Amino acid sequence: METTNSGHSPAPAFISPGLAARTTASTVELDGSTVAYWTYEPEQATPETRTILVIHGFRGDHHGLLRVADQLPGMRIVMPDLPGFGRSEAFRSGIHSVERYGRFITGFMAALGLGPDTVLLGHSFGSIIAAHFVADHPETVNPLILINPIAAPALEGAKGFMTRLAVLYYRLAARLPRQAGLALLRNPLIVRVMSETMAKTRDRRLRGFIHGQHHAYFSAFANRDSLLESFTASVNSHVAEVAHKLNLPVLLIAGEKDEIAALPDQHRLAALLPDGELKVIPGVGHLIHYETPGPAANYIRNFLKDHPA
Repeated sequence: METTNSGHSPAPAFISPGLAARTTASTVELDGSTVAYWTYEPEQATPETRTILVIHGFRGDHHGLLRVADQLPGMRIVMPDLPGFGRSEAFRSGIHSVERYGRFITGFMAALGLGPDTVLLGHSFGSIIAAHFVADHPETVNPLILINPIAAPALEGAKGFMTRLAVLYYRLAARLPRQAGLALLRNPLIVRVMSETMAKTRDRRLRGFIHGQHHAYFSAFANRDSLLESFTASVNSHVAEVAHKLNLPVLLIAGEKDEIAALPDQHRLAALLPDGELKVIPGVGHLIHYETPGPAANYIRNFLKDHPA
């Protein structure tokens, strides 16, 4: 395992300078692949300090959750780049499936010595990975927090048509000659359209920050095959299918205007959970981690106070 000081230089208007001071960048070897991860130590440890393992969403990396980490200075937060994304290498063997990512969490927690008092947090695709991991490995973490959870099948309902178009897009990109396929996946116009669609804030500076984040990190994937495999996993699984197995406290943080993880589906998911709690943030969509990290962090803090280690 290798550890170095982090060189974060995010936009100071949206991430505090103090975050870099409590950040350490590290790597660990798992199954022959190098995994990059970042640890954000608490400003001051207290009896309420918890270790939160964060699993990011599809085509994202640890940068996407920085604003949430910044709002939780009393917690120890560990955020890996999932294999195949950011600075982490793709899996050397096996497809990039929900089950394979679950095995990654097992290995990662063992390598870092993270015990059953670890809080597991997943965003978007990360919510699927986290929920399925907990369903398959009960009592490994406690509790579970899901931000913008994928609560229902992506190929059904009103969003099914757009999902099928996205499937064709990723399949085409994987089959084209390498340079053409990568150019399609990393096309700035496509990335910008996606970013404009998901952002709900009317704050021009915040929208500019969000677009900059997507342009900087949305295309940081290992290769086209692993990206297609991960996308296939993201649209063929969801949290509700394992909700009945989640026998631990679960916090759902949803966006009122989320078109990817629609609010009616969040209410149905909450009703399926043995011990679930749903919090809805008004005026935001699928980018809670960028647009409303403060309210999300408040819900997380209160939830952890109610469910101490």
